[in-house]
Amino acid sequence: MHRLISILVVASGSRADQALLDKALFIARRIGAQIHLFSCDAQLAHSLRHSCDPSEAEKAWNDGVTDRQAYLESLRAGAQPIGIHIAVEATCDGPLCDVINRKALECNADLVMKSPSGAHPLRGLAFDTNDWQLMRTCPVALMLVRDRVWQQPPRFAALVDMGDSAGERVAETVVHTSRHLALGCKASLDLIFSDPSVDEEIRERRARALASLAREYHLSEAGMHVVAGDPHETLAEVIAPRDYDVILLGALTHRRGFAALVGTLTNQLVEKLGCDFVLVKHKLPEEVCRGLLRPEAQDVPGQDPEAALQKVAGKHRLGGGHATVLWQSLFGD
Repeated sequence: MHRLISILVVASGSRADQALLDKALFIARRIGAQIHLFSCDAQLAHSLRHSCDPSEAEKAWNDGVTDRQAYLESLRAGAQPIGIHIAVEATCDGPLCDVINRKALECNADLVMKSPSGAHPLRGLAFDTNDWQLMRTCPVALMLVRDRVWQQPPRFAALVDMGDSAGERVAETVVHTSRHLALGCKASLDLIFSDPSVDEEIRERRARALASLAREYHLSEAGMHVVAGDPHETLAEVIAPRDYDVILLGALTHRRGFAALVGTLTNQLVEKLGCDFVLVKHKLPEEVCRGLLRPEAQDVPGQDPEAALQKVAGKHRLGGGHATVLWQSLFGD
């Protein structure tokens, strides 16, 4: 994240939306970003695709979009966003993950904010299939938000992996994004690394690399926390007493495809910690980049899919508020 001027806020129609928008407004006011308040009824779209009566389905589709648009406008009005531009848009399409990803490209989002679909007052954050898919494929940084109010000033922590050269590049991306967001929010920022190596020389070398990274981004070494052990066993215990408001970590790693961090470890941290999470994107897998491109742009010889994706960012139109286009995309003529 080299800038933060556009935030996509994905509302679900639940009570969690108010806390979600409040945090987006906090960030937008501090950094000067604009907000795109967006909602998609993917469940209705799925059910309407199996409707036997096209006329009734079209009416239900229009009514659903109208109701959700009215909800977003009431949410915007209640937030009193003085000085902050909030665009609202509702749609009825699916799959939900794909719709969110394309909307993020359409509005040039630098950050997507969303409450997990399984959010529950007793269970905290709970991910469904769409959430896990979004964590893997979202083209920009993704913040998963729960309803706990941030401290003032907020406390942020970046989880980094200094395991090898590829890990260090991911770590630099995480630290860069964390520093940018923390500065804008006037938040403190700690760096945390759990080193599973039993070789003392390797641990010392990695600790020096982390200290060098901290100096490069003007972070105090007092905020560095290096612990020995498997991160699956150590991180939650290290983080919990520090009462962070936001944890930032790499959304994809170089190991085992879909993530050493996103997956088992993320699930463990979410279950044990009461904070929000930001999943920082280092580089999208090639198949994900191709999936976000228009079909005619997917197989150009010699083309780098991620470069092509960046080229079309902001020009990839889903159809958004154009009811006729969306209706035809769902149900044909």
